[in-house]
Amino acid sequence: MSFIETVAPSQATGEARAMYERQQANWGYVPNYAKVFSHRPEVLARWGRLLAEIHRPMDKRRFELITFAAAHALRNSACTLAHGKALTEFLSAEAVLAMAEQGDCENLSAAEREMMAFSRKIARDAASIEQRDIDALRRHGIGDAEIFDIVATAAGRAFFTKILDGLGVLADAPWSSMDEALRWSLTVGRPIDHRDAECLLDELETGASA
Repeated sequence: MSFIETVAPSQATGEARAMYERQQANWGYVPNYAKVFSHRPEVLARWGRLLAEIHRPMDKRRFELITFAAAHALRNSACTLAHGKALTEFLSAEAVLAMAEQGDCENLSAAEREMMAFSRKIARDAASIEQRDIDALRRHGIGDAEIFDIVATAAGRAFFTKILDGLGVLADAPWSSMDEALRWSLTVGRPIDHRDAECLLDELETGASA
């Protein structure tokens, strides 16, 4: 669901179809966020390339912690659900729930706590960042190149989530199967879509229905 008309998976051709195929290969369905890029599929492709380059110097745990903190601060349900789920590779569901509800959990290092607080501040009000915020990261042994990576990750998440929320994109229905307590805590903005997720027809089905 979104506020604009999008190309339905059953009607997609050309670049939009190719983009939907890539997304379905990753998720098992065509996610709602992909549909709003159906008019400009190259924008999503370029965002994917930028995101990959931002992610490249960072280990997965750090990237997910920073992204989760930014998405949560930005109140985007789709990204908070997705990256909260991704964090369960490293932390228990209870720890992720604690971070969602209290902003912290005992499984984090002091450096990780500082990075997440910094990421939230970037997401909420980047103009409020001061030299002391940078110095606090440095005291934990975080170098300037790493600080750039943190800022780029949080700022990139702001770019993506503001497109989604600006167009009214809902988190996909499959997220409803997540543990109820965690799902409620991670649904920080728009609700989860009640409609079933859509899938592309394969070529055989497409030909048979023609």
